[in-house]
Order: sequence, then structure tokens, then C-alpha cells
Amino acid sequence: MKSITINGSKRESVGKVATKALRNAGQVPCVVYGGEAPVHFNADERAFAKLVYTPNAHTVVIDLGDDGKINAIIQDIQFHPVSDKILHIDFYQLFDDKEVTMDIPVTFIGTAPGVRLSGGVLRKSKRKLRVRALPANLPDTLEANLSKLKLGDKLYVTELQSELFKILHPDNTVVCQVRTARTSILSAVEEDVENEEGAETEDGAAPTEDGAAPTEETAQE
Repeated sequence: MKSITINGSKRESVGKVATKALRNAGQVPCVVYGGEAPVHFNADERAFAKLVYTPNAHTVVIDLGDDGKINAIIQDIQFHPVSDKILHIDFYQLFDDKEVTMDIPVTFIGTAPGVRLSGGVLRKSKRKLRVRALPANLPDTLEANLSKLKLGDKLYVTELQSELFKILHPDNTVVCQVRTARTSILSAVEEDVENEEGAETEDGAAPTEDGAAPTEETAQE
């Protein structure tokens, strides 16, 4: 998996006053969990743009200068409810021999025959999937191959599994499916209605000049 480096500074003061001062200075207070003890640091808010505002998944190298480097993944982010500015980020430290859990984006490749040939519509049920693996085995993306999906077919998570990682969803979880387009359904209904109306006209008497079917009295005349 691709990694992004965040340059930060270790901080000792973690009180509300110090935290507020950091935010006013354009810094984001952060904590790294998972090691022997939590590591508190701060970094420039702009440094997180490629990490937070993206659909892609990345691991992180937190560079604290003389205090060393820490490999980690994002565990939680807090945003301001009005401005959407980043208020706080929790990281989880990575170890080569310890599995971690992470949300991995799904990439849809190929074209479904049910869409190309049968006029169906592709419905994407899952754009990210929860995965557990060793850090070295974390995939950048999970590829969902659409090339065999006919009209009515579904693609399940079992078809994306690998020996290198485990997808933490039930086997019957649908990633995507090819469904009949709504316009096709409406056209079919309209066609059935027209056929029924045509059948009624053929079974009954011939319509009158104004287009209405003759009544029993009219027929007797």
C-alpha cells in the first residue's frame, strides 16, 4: 500500500488551552495509539489534505524529527460541525507482525455484458470494504471484475477474497449487481397494457364512430 509522510512535532502539553492554541495556529492535534504509550503530536493542517480528502487508502509515516518515525494508519477523525475543519486525528501504530483492520476502496474494472448488451444498470452497493491483514499485505484497492456479469447477476465479496487478507463482511454481501433499467420495466408495463386493451377491442363489438365501444342497446339497433 502507498504511504504518505506527515511531518509533525511531538507535544507534551495536551490540555484544552494548548489544543486550542494549536488549532488557532493552523495545527492539528493528533495521537498515535497501539505502541507502549500514546504519542501526542501536531502537524500543519495542510499536510493532511492528500490523506483525508481522498477516496484512496494510505498508510502514514509520521516523521517527528529527532523523536523518530512512526508507521501508522488513521483510526478516527473529528471535524468541526460547521466549518468541516479537522479538529483531531487518532492514528494506530503499525507493526510488521501484527494484523490491522482498514477500509479499502473498491475499484470496478471491465464492462458488464448485462449493461452493454442487455440494457441493464450497474448498481454499486459497496464502494469500500473492511479488510484485515498484515501491514505489508494491505491492498491499495480491491478489484471487482464486471466482465462476467449478465442481467440479474450479482458480485459477492467472496469473489474479491485473497490469501493475503481477509474481508470482514458476510459471504453473502453484495458488492454490485446488474439490474433491469427502470425505463425498460416501464416500457414492458406499457406494452402489456396496450396488448390487454387491444385484446378487449378484438373480443368485443366494433367501436362506434366516436371511438367508444357500442352498448348493448346500440348493438340491438
